[in-house]
Amino acid sequence: TFVIIGYSGTGKSVTLRHLVGLMQPDTGSIRVENEEITTMSGRELADMRRKFGVLFQSGALIAWLTVFQNVELPLLEHTRHSKKKRAEIIEEKLRLVNLWADKDKFPAEISGGMKKRAGLARAIALDAQVVLYDEPSSGLDPVIANEVDKLINSLRDKLGVTSIVVTHDMESAYFIADRIGMFYKGKMIQIGTPEEIRNSSIPEVRHFITGGKE
Repeated sequence: TFVIIGYSGTGKSVTLRHLVGLMQPDTGSIRVENEEITTMSGRELADMRRKFGVLFQSGALIAWLTVFQNVELPLLEHTRHSKKKRAEIIEEKLRLVNLWADKDKFPAEISGGMKKRAGLARAIALDAQVVLYDEPSSGLDPVIANEVDKLINSLRDKLGVTSIVVTHDMESAYFIADRIGMFYKGKMIQIGTPEEIRNSSIPEVRHFITGGKE
């Protein structure tokens, strides 16, 4: 799990969009498994994107579809599975995020934390190798945010997925990260373990991780 931290406007979420080819860099290179994605055709990009799942900040569920139907969307779009096979996959993913009992509810009928979990089930529906999280604890109370953090760690352990997480929440970052990188003015000024970041001597890093107290 690689966590990206930094002040607003430094390029964290933009980086996630570049990783899946939703934005093109002005210069530079982006490689996924040693394949250069900036020169890929539309078809090649589509194939590459299947390796990724994305959990958007809001959950980004479609309001008129149930939780079950939201998770089914990528399966309908990208596979030729039978209805029975899709149902088996959806049940597996919803059970992983503890939402199977709520499968027939609409987004308006579930809490913010449940929306995040439903969005996560959809993100892993195609067995993504890498899951991108954009502010997964944003807008959640501390207890629910901690449950989302535990879920990120659980999916890492159970499914072996690589996670790239953008967050402002240092408590969350320390809990889930194997490595943390900090963006500052468009550059990553330090990459290290949670302990190395916690003990950083770089002024900009210390100012951020202490909430401006140092």
